[in-house]
Amino acid sequence: MGLTLDNCFSLMFVIFILLLPSLCFSQDYYVSSRATYYGSPDCLGTPTGACGYKAYGSTINGGEVSGVSRLFKNGTGCGACYQVRCKSPKHCSENGVKVVVTDHGEGDNTDFILSTRAYNKLALPGLAEALFSYGVVDVEYKRIPCQYSGYNLMFKVHEHSRFPDYLSLIPIYQAGVSEITAVEIWQEDCQEWVCMRRAYGAVWDMPNPPRGQPEGAINVRIQVTGSSGSKWVQLKNLIPSAWKVGAAYDTSIQLD
Repeated sequence: MGLTLDNCFSLMFVIFILLLPSLCFSQDYYVSSRATYYGSPDCLGTPTGACGYKAYGSTINGGEVSGVSRLFKNGTGCGACYQVRCKSPKHCSENGVKVVVTDHGEGDNTDFILSTRAYNKLALPGLAEALFSYGVVDVEYKRIPCQYSGYNLMFKVHEHSRFPDYLSLIPIYQAGVSEITAVEIWQEDCQEWVCMRRAYGAVWDMPNPPRGQPEGAINVRIQVTGSSGSKWVQLKNLIPSAWKVGAAYDTSIQLD
């Protein structure tokens, strides 16, 4: 029996749904959009971005960072890396610039609000001034893996934390294209994992956190979502029981 038009449509829909996760995370194609820029005295990023990265967010990737609109994804998009290039051959470099998402922002129908340093790299040498004069340019972008040579994934104790009553964590140097979609802490006395709350951006928090295991450290596990679905990764003894505000603790791993 041959396939009807309805059968073919249903089959194509099922195939699309099966391929959707890989399309979202392993993006080999460019998407058309628009980009603008924001000014800063040092041409770097901003330490007040919606992702909560503070000073890290202004200097990561050499300050070539971006605020995004819909790609922010309620904070899940924080730390993602994109290749962005403008589309006017007269002014634009072939490869454009790699940016890291550190903020949320809305522009004139733009997906990207680039730091001045990142916007400058969209242009061919000597043509940046002309590109800046446009204010908003047509671009195309794709998701690419983040790479941080010499760094593992770390969890930093956010500056808003107050030992020992309130713990706030933020992942930094997160490589690959996977996204952290949940963070939990082991509660020894109850023998269960307790969810941290996504406070905002990439910041996870918990009031009255566990005080650590008998060996003096707190176990953490993270849910990681990528092209192959979701999985839990356990980080044993990651946070010392006497944790310090501002300290960054090395996970000794890196995400895909």
